[in-house]
Amino acid sequence: MDSAAWDAKYSAEDLVYGAPPNQTLVEFVTALPRGRALDLASGEGRNALWLATRGWDVTAVDFSGVALTKASRITATAPRSVRERLTWVHADVTDLAPEPIYDLVLMLYLHLPHEQRRKAVDVALAGLEPDGFLMILGHHSDNIEHGIGGPRVPEILYTPEELASDVGDRAVIHLCEKRLPTTDSGTAIDALLLAGKSGLGTGNEPG
Repeated sequence: MDSAAWDAKYSAEDLVYGAPPNQTLVEFVTALPRGRALDLASGEGRNALWLATRGWDVTAVDFSGVALTKASRITATAPRSVRERLTWVHADVTDLAPEPIYDLVLMLYLHLPHEQRRKAVDVALAGLEPDGFLMILGHHSDNIEHGIGGPRVPEILYTPEELASDVGDRAVIHLCEKRLPTTDSGTAIDALLLAGKSGLGTGNEPG
């Protein structure tokens, strides 16, 4: 989908992906010390808002202007201290050149063809500071046949092992696994990767 198609999708009155944060994000990030976060493909801002309420300074990036406008409107009712920790950026995540200042970089449910996905992974790694964490989560290739929800286009899905290959030796892989989140409609199949530029020997292990 191009930005116009996503604009059309996000133009609906209801939230496309709901208001609560992603539960896998909550599971792995709750224990981390707060810092700076980069949320790539932030959509309507549910994860960025959750991070900001927990004291993170968040740069949230999406190429749908409608999604970002909606996110800004939703967060307008949040306390000023939360709003001031949120920065909305309208951009293609594959074209960014972030400084390596982020303690946490998220790439959640960003589904792109392989070469574009690798560019997004490059951006995510470029933004990660030496002791930071990278979290990539999305629909597993097996989800089409055995899971529920998500895109039905095999070329934009992936396995944990493919994510690890995208990262290569540029980061230490801490977790690379299949996840089975449950929803009201059934069980989905996700691919999760957690990595960092250095080892997790400081007592800040997530989870």
